[in-house]
Amino acid sequence: MAQKTKQWGAILVMIALFAMIAFVTNLCSPMAVIVKNQFGASNFLSQIGNYGNFGAYLLMGLPAGMLIKKYGYKKTSLIGLVVGIVGILIQWASGSMGFAVYLCGALISGACMCILNTVVNPMLNLLGGGGSTGNQLIQIGGVFNSAAAVAVYIIMGSLIGEAAKAKISDATPALMIALAIFVIAFIVILFTKIEEPEQASEEEGQMALVKGACQYRHFLLGVLAIALYGAVEVGPPTYILQYLTAAPDAATPGLGMDAAYCGTLGAVYFLMMLAGRLLGGVVGGKISTKAMIATVSSVAVVLLAIGIFLPADVRVSIPGVDWVALKLVWGEVPVGIFLFLLVGLCASVMWGGIFNLATEGLGKYTAIASGIFMAAVCGFAISVGIQGWVADLTGSYLASFFVPLAAAAYILFYALIGSKPAKTEE
Repeated sequence: MAQKTKQWGAILVMIALFAMIAFVTNLCSPMAVIVKNQFGASNFLSQIGNYGNFGAYLLMGLPAGMLIKKYGYKKTSLIGLVVGIVGILIQWASGSMGFAVYLCGALISGACMCILNTVVNPMLNLLGGGGSTGNQLIQIGGVFNSAAAVAVYIIMGSLIGEAAKAKISDATPALMIALAIFVIAFIVILFTKIEEPEQASEEEGQMALVKGACQYRHFLLGVLAIALYGAVEVGPPTYILQYLTAAPDAATPGLGMDAAYCGTLGAVYFLMMLAGRLLGGVVGGKISTKAMIATVSSVAVVLLAIGIFLPADVRVSIPGVDWVALKLVWGEVPVGIFLFLLVGLCASVMWGGIFNLATEGLGKYTAIASGIFMAAVCGFAISVGIQGWVADLTGSYLASFFVPLAAAAYILFYALIGSKPAKTEE
């Protein structure tokens, strides 16, 4: 019984960390509207927060895996939380200190997210026993991850107000909420007992472990899949917001809609992810991860392809929420944008599913493999940057959605062919 109690305590802590990761990570996309206004950045440079946040994964991925091997999962998570507190404070100070300081804060926050992600994903997978059950537990954690993301877009949408006048100081309440979450989590985890899974022996050097993990073809292809997955999860809500709020006469023209209402559409995207993860949590233990990922990636390809080519004057009404008056507000958006929002349903189960497929059978290499996996999250920054570059190059936000379309097509390939293990850990 004591063993079981410890195990559920660890599960609850990991799920809480999952939510925290989403709250801080998803500050970057609505903050892009602020950065674009306050610092006069282009579409490409406005995503500097995402570049810093996700780029930090490249720097911290392997070190995070090494921290786990040396100190274990609990101490590593505490280290990550301290790093996160510093990052949030620096981002808050950047409003009066400039663009470079904001980038520095984003990098430090990204390092925190990398460390926490490196802890959370393998722990949930291992606590669930791997396979479909491990995937199911990751999907349940993803439910809380999506709920936190929804909260961020709702809060930031109400704080930003008019996009043309947005300043970093407007986001202070959201940054202080993130800071409070970090402090509370540090205290909770400090006094929570977490049973550490088996680690590789001390005799095995770090590079030997890296080499061992990289012998698995399905793992390497999974690393690429997770790098491209960023285009599917982060790209649509980021550039939906940019497209809808940009002025019609801007270099990359948009629809000039109210930023507060459009911010609620980012929340709709993550509500879709929340619904998808709820469903994934229910059925994840009953169907194979391969079938799940193949299905959602194929649907994402279809939704993105149709959404790109639908004319912008074909509209549909979608509700938002006025959080001051506590009432629904309705706005009309292109049907193609509605289809892009539905991609959230598909993206919802991809992260956990890809991780589950990529680390299957890695055994003692799981911790270091998780670090490598997290390093690949720098692909989120690259894919978001490429989509911004395509928007700048073509002068069309809609054309930029070919980037997540190509990423979804590769994930489909990985689910059907690339995820088949070529060997298992001896």
